[in-house]
Amino acid sequence: MINKEVLELKRRFKKEACTFTRMCGCYVDGEKNKVTDLKETFLNLEDEEFYKYLEIAKKTLSGTLGNNLLQLDFPIEEEMGGRQQFLMGLRDSKLKNDELLERFYEMVIENYSYAGNYLILIFHDAYDVMTRTSDNNNLDESEEVFEYLLCAICPVTLSKPGLGYREDENRIGPRIRDWVVGVPDSGFLFPAFNDRSADIHSLLFYTRNAKEPHVEFMEGGLGCASKRTATEQKNTFHSIIKRVCGEDSEETEEILMGIQENLNELVEEHEAVHEDDGEPLLLSQETVTKLLTDSGVPKEQMEQIERAYTEEFSEEPPAAENLIDQKALEANEKRKKEQELKQQVETLSQQLEEKKLMEEEENETVKTYDVILRVKPEKVNQIKSETINGQKCLVIPMTEDEHVNVNGVNTSV
Repeated sequence: MINKEVLELKRRFKKEACTFTRMCGCYVDGEKNKVTDLKETFLNLEDEEFYKYLEIAKKTLSGTLGNNLLQLDFPIEEEMGGRQQFLMGLRDSKLKNDELLERFYEMVIENYSYAGNYLILIFHDAYDVMTRTSDNNNLDESEEVFEYLLCAICPVTLSKPGLGYREDENRIGPRIRDWVVGVPDSGFLFPAFNDRSADIHSLLFYTRNAKEPHVEFMEGGLGCASKRTATEQKNTFHSIIKRVCGEDSEETEEILMGIQENLNELVEEHEAVHEDDGEPLLLSQETVTKLLTDSGVPKEQMEQIERAYTEEFSEEPPAAENLIDQKALEANEKRKKEQELKQQVETLSQQLEEKKLMEEEENETVKTYDVILRVKPEKVNQIKSETINGQKCLVIPMTEDEHVNVNGVNTSV
């Protein structure tokens, strides 16, 4: 899926555009016991509940593709009596088959690792997909009906203690603590909405925490091969370099920053060429070798990094942009500007100091000599010493068109 397709679905999660037919859910406690369940015709909900649940649905399609949103593919065995076929049946039931719902809740509970209470929500929708012209304007007729399920798994936590007004006692006292449903921690969209059409061979997985997604749920719960998020790929790549070059070495930080800058240049060059198709730059083994060479990594360390990179990413090379740490680049750019500014200040200070010394030397010169002359080079040989009326004088021949400046005052002969 691409961003436009995710946004197309999210834009419908509004009061006037929403077409969710049904919503079901199951509240699970910290001991993995089912506490209660719910079955609702979504459009019949009271406004306060309607908007709260709609906000949860929106959050399940939020974040960045490749990081918070991962497209996962079903292996063949899951399409032949496995999880994919089960989800197809659940979707076709429009969430009206209690037995399938119970099996779904059990599947989540068994395979979702979470130390605390949580709420499983699942929505059913049928989206009448409108055809579009090349300029993206909708036409009146639809191309197909995209029928899908949207699942959200939300932590349920006890509200914080505090003081409040106890109306029944007419006093300020401890506020009653209750269990509050939070924003989704994980979830999925099935089937995926690829090329504005249902792709039953894939689903879109959501994780709020891109550093530690629920891999156990991707694999055991949904039956899909797990994928690393962009954050995981970046952290893995950086850890390889630090492990080889040294964890807390200043030299390692310089190498990492050099790699980041070169990576950023590679991505910018690639995007300029592939602006129309949006094809990402995959970081192949050859590209990594060139990247490390350009970044000045010593040969021995480069070979170790290449081996570790192959072990980690041989099956699926990451997109180069996933390994870029934008915050680090911005911090480094800021550091460079600060260093440049510092150098400018030092240069100006040095120039001021030199000027001050020159002025002091001139002042000393003025104090030492009673007369100081400054003339053009061609006049130097014309200066003579003569005694006039018994007084020793310096004589400088002048023509009628020549001018003289005496102590800052211009005059003519």
